[in-house]
Amino acid sequence: KAIVRVDFNVPLNEKMEITDDTRIRAAIPTLKKVIEKGGAVIVMSHLGRPKGVTEKFSLKHILGRVQELLGVPVKFADDCQKADEQVAALKMGEVLVLENLRFYAEEEGKPVGIDKEDPAYETAKKEMKESQKTFAKTLASYADCYVNDAFGTAHRKHASTAVIADSFGEDDKMLGYLMEKEVQAVDNILSDIKRPFTAIMGGSKVSTKIGIIENLMDK
Repeated sequence: KAIVRVDFNVPLNEKMEITDDTRIRAAIPTLKKVIEKGGAVIVMSHLGRPKGVTEKFSLKHILGRVQELLGVPVKFADDCQKADEQVAALKMGEVLVLENLRFYAEEEGKPVGIDKEDPAYETAKKEMKESQKTFAKTLASYADCYVNDAFGTAHRKHASTAVIADSFGEDDKMLGYLMEKEVQAVDNILSDIKRPFTAIMGGSKVSTKIGIIENLMDK
């Protein structure tokens, strides 16, 4: 059984229909590899920026498309922390999608409902970090190995990306095909540049792009 972190953060319209399934299609080769080699897959992802449990951001809305692309029945666990029975019942070749990771504050590991200026913030932060470890261990307990195929969230120290990896040995955690492709693309630019080249950067937070711009200036 492999637990795979994917990026299924796809746009949905008001009818909860997927308007662009690019991110789902990008992860399919990795998921199919596990299935075709006789394994079972537990899929985890976030969707949007929900404030607690929100119907609009439930991953159940994308199950149909995932099933269509994989060609096998896809089951759903509506609670990431209580999926033990569903995981135990999972047969090889089957797929189980866990509910939106961001329905749980432990995923991002930030204290909720307390201001950073509050004297009690540091204590709340430490408590949340401990809860985050427990949450990550629960996710890890579902599988024999961990695959990270979510390039878009790999830079964040979240429960499902960085913390969960601590529960697996070196031979039981790995990159997926999409992640490998992205890392290779970055490596090509940084170490084996074919000039002239153009770098196009996107994203809403300018502050996080400054380092990239500075790194590319001498290239």
